[in-house]
Amino acid sequence: MEQQRQDIVDFGLVRIGGKHAVQCLSIIGQIEGHYLLPANNKTTKYEHILPQLVAMEEDDGVEGLLILLNTIGGDVEAGLAIAELIAGMAKPTVSLVLGGGHSIGVPLAVSAKTSFIVPSATMTVHPVRTTGTVVGVRQSFAHFEKMQQRIVRFISDHSRITAARLNQLMMTVGDQALDMGVILSGDQAVEEGLIDHVGSLQDALKELYRLIEASAPPQNQPKELD
Repeated sequence: MEQQRQDIVDFGLVRIGGKHAVQCLSIIGQIEGHYLLPANNKTTKYEHILPQLVAMEEDDGVEGLLILLNTIGGDVEAGLAIAELIAGMAKPTVSLVLGGGHSIGVPLAVSAKTSFIVPSATMTVHPVRTTGTVVGVRQSFAHFEKMQQRIVRFISDHSRITAARLNQLMMTVGDQALDMGVILSGDQAVEEGLIDHVGSLQDALKELYRLIEASAPPQNQPKELD
């Protein structure tokens, strides 16, 4: 019990003892990349998440992974690294967007085999941005364009939205003050094809259990006697 409590504090991890052995991973706050964020920020550290995902994939005691998301986004490469590992897992994975799955949180949400969003949650889709000093040359903007293409490709490969429609949403003007992009409600995220279903925790767990049971090896059937 003490170890489980420490895992929640350190990594946002807990193993659920229900119908199946499910690991729950929370991705919250801001995705921290190569630089430390201020101590008063709630963060998800990718160097903590990556080895945990590898351990879950190799742990025979874990049958599936439930990912709870409430993130404002963060470091693009760190977020994509986590998303790629989740997408590459053989074990059943289900994501549930709670509150918000903004910016790089979108690839994280769609990386699971099935994605859910609660009705009150929102998702922000916008172009790649940066802070700090930027060298004002064409190569800098070409770099941003390539990075954005990587994000668009990943999202369109792991959801029902097309790359063309996603680019259109990213470049929307007028939906946000002093910014580009759109904020999608839960229903809109499903209508656009970003997320699979609007649902609750119960719905996400039911789907995860279904995926676990569907992926289980067939039981040896007894031979019929003549």
